[in-house]
Amino acid sequence: MSVTAKDVARVAGVSTATVSRALRGFESVDPELRRHILDVAERLDYVASPAAAALATGRAGSVAIITPFVDRLAFQRMLTGIERELRAAGTDLLLYCTGDPSEPHPVPPHKRLARRVDGFLVLSLSAESPDLEKILQLGMPVTMFGSDGAWNSSVYIDDRGGAASAVEHLLGLGHRRIGIIYGREGSDPGVLEYQRHLGCHDAFERAGIPWDEQLVVRGDYTVEGGAAAMTRLLDHAEPPTAVFAFSDEMAFGALQTMRERGLRPGVDVAIMGYDGHAVSGALELTTISVPFEQIGATAAKNLLEDIQHPDRARVPSVLPTNLVARASTLGPAA
Repeated sequence: MSVTAKDVARVAGVSTATVSRALRGFESVDPELRRHILDVAERLDYVASPAAAALATGRAGSVAIITPFVDRLAFQRMLTGIERELRAAGTDLLLYCTGDPSEPHPVPPHKRLARRVDGFLVLSLSAESPDLEKILQLGMPVTMFGSDGAWNSSVYIDDRGGAASAVEHLLGLGHRRIGIIYGREGSDPGVLEYQRHLGCHDAFERAGIPWDEQLVVRGDYTVEGGAAAMTRLLDHAEPPTAVFAFSDEMAFGALQTMRERGLRPGVDVAIMGYDGHAVSGALELTTISVPFEQIGATAAKNLLEDIQHPDRARVPSVLPTNLVARASTLGPAA
């Protein structure tokens, strides 16, 4: 037979209402009495009903994570940071994967999710996404990574600065014909794709070097796409002496193409990526390291704050990147 709040109240010597207030963290309950009630609840192995808690507090005790991917390292690392913060706050996580934004997919059951969560944490969806539009129409707390709006909290990477530092690193090594492998088309100012393009333009403009569209190719954020993109660049009449890929996975594909052609990274062609993938160190790949776990943790903290204090001021959280130079751009001596 399951333990009830009445059982906890009887053993603790208090009323059921006091047990309810203590377990919900009400400040009106004396701290010492609350600790006593929590000890009794733990000793009896009492688990409060989520439905009852929601009725009593008006909150579901969970948040929804809306993400286009779950099988890519960046999203997995963000989810690690998110889960750590939510677990510490005693909040559950509901994960919904929308699928690749460039492909048609069913719109998430927003209204059904809304009845089960206190807010939404949205990862890397365009401001023009129908998924995001439906979520914002619910009028619930929303924290976003990769897009912004005055009505919600947001977390960013300084993608423009990170991409500029990548190109400037290659320029500083003397390269002037620099190939760019980007992910996919994107014109939304809040999306990393657009910001990384702007960063590349900034670096070329400051160096007085024209942007060569023929050296800018698409890689679809996959190893296979990066390999195909590198093939196109190397087959160019005047191939680049250095290549910057907008993700480490595309850079891995580019390295594969180089190996097949007998080219040495950092000697014959310099190559660098973006993200700070765990494998990049083993492959001696120069990369722009991104603090994905910190991004997830910061986004989760912001959403929890918005749920607790819905009228608080929204200030975007901007996190820096870090260039990690290795042999793929500096040669074997690195």
